[in-house]
Formats: sequence, structure tokens, C-alpha cells
Amino acid sequence: MSLSVGVIIALIAAAFVAGWVDAVVGGGGLIQLPALLIGLPDQTPVASVSGTNKISSAAGTLVATATYLRAVTVDWRSALALVLSAWAGSTVGAQLVQYLPKDYFTPIVLVVLLGVGHYTWRRPQLGLQRRLRFSARRHYIWLVSLGVLVGGYDGFLGPGTGTFFIIGLVGILGYGFLEASALSKIANLTTNLAAISVLASHILWGMGLAMAAANLTGGFLGARMAIRFGNAFVRKVFLFVVSGLAAKLAWDTVSLLLR
Repeated sequence: MSLSVGVIIALIAAAFVAGWVDAVVGGGGLIQLPALLIGLPDQTPVASVSGTNKISSAAGTLVATATYLRAVTVDWRSALALVLSAWAGSTVGAQLVQYLPKDYFTPIVLVVLLGVGHYTWRRPQLGLQRRLRFSARRHYIWLVSLGVLVGGYDGFLGPGTGTFFIIGLVGILGYGFLEASALSKIANLTTNLAAISVLASHILWGMGLAMAAANLTGGFLGARMAIRFGNAFVRKVFLFVVSGLAAKLAWDTVSLLLR
């Protein structure tokens, strides 16, 4: 596949920014996936676009996960429950995508995002400290439910998965933003690797590896900044990304209604 130098540079730059955003609060796919759809030729198969996006995202998520784990204490029993349920949910979501229309989900996700953004904005202390709301059994039930739902979303749609993990971990379970970011990275890495195992033969490896290097660099810097500046910094970026995601979904919803 022949791409101009300008397109290659633009895609690598998009991967870097996506890696930074994804490491802090998730949602990097909202930058990287549209960039690939615009930059790659129109005849590029969907599987190739998705697989190339996943190989780049996985690299950034991997380094961000490693960076978080060196600085943030993680409850591995909780992480395992989240990872296994996310893997199962993603598998189911990937199957459902063959039968369910994507357009139906956009307005629903938009309403959820607006509600969560408003809820977080009105509660300045939310996520600044770890205040778990449930006892052991109910805690794991909520974790598994979150993993299945968000993992299913990742298998079905994808962009914003890390943000939705953080929404659930902070808003429902009571984690601080920093620990929620670490847990979301572990879960999101799992779903990325699952997708790569399915799409490996379709990936544009040359472009994918170049973007992966940029995404990895952005992921490393984003995770370091999140750890350095703490929950308050992550909260601000979280609100910014949620606003951007809501704006995109609102545009998609309006476009759907005007068809």
C-alpha cells in the first residue's frame, strides 16, 4: 500500500496524541481510528483498519500499564475479575456486531456520557480519593458486570472503552481516578490482545508498527504525567475527553436523524 509522506506523518502524530490521551483517561481510539479511516485509501478493508488500530493501541496500552503498575498499588483479585469478564464481554460483543445495528447505540451512549460528565462535574471530590462503596461480594459482582458491559462495548464498537471503564470504576465502585486508570489499562490491554489474535492476518504491519512506536511513546508520557500530577489532573483530562466524546456522538446522532 502506497501512502504519501504527509499522510504517514499525520497518522504517526495522531497515534502519539492517542497514546497520551488513552494513558491518562482512555478514549485514544476517538483520535486514532478516525485518522486511519481518513488517511488510508477508501478500498482498505475494515478488518485491516481495525487491526492496524489495535496493534498501535495495544503498544501504548502495554507501556502505560507497565508504568502505572510501577507506581500504583493494584488489587490483583479485582483486576483479574475485571479482565476475565471484559474478555468474555468483548467476545460476545464481537459476535453481536454481526446482527445489531450500530446506529441504535449512539444515542444511548450519548445520554450516558452526558449524565456521567454532569455527575462528575457537579462533584469536585469524586475520584480524588479511594472510597469503595461495596463489600467484598457485591464489589466483585459490580466488577464483573462492568467488565462484561464495557468489554461487550469494546467488541461491538470500541472507541472510548478506557473512558467507560474509568466511569464505572470511579462513579459506581468508588475508586480514585489514578487507580481506576491503572485497572482500565489492564482490562483494555486484554481486549486489544484478543482483537489482535483474531485480526493478525489483516494488519498493515509496516504502518501499524510505526504508529505503535508513536502510541507507545505517547502512552509512556501520559502515564508518567498522570502519576506525577495525580487524581486532580486525571479528573480534568477526564472531563475534557468526555466532552469531546459527547460532542462526537451528538454529531453522529444528528447526522443519523438528518438522513
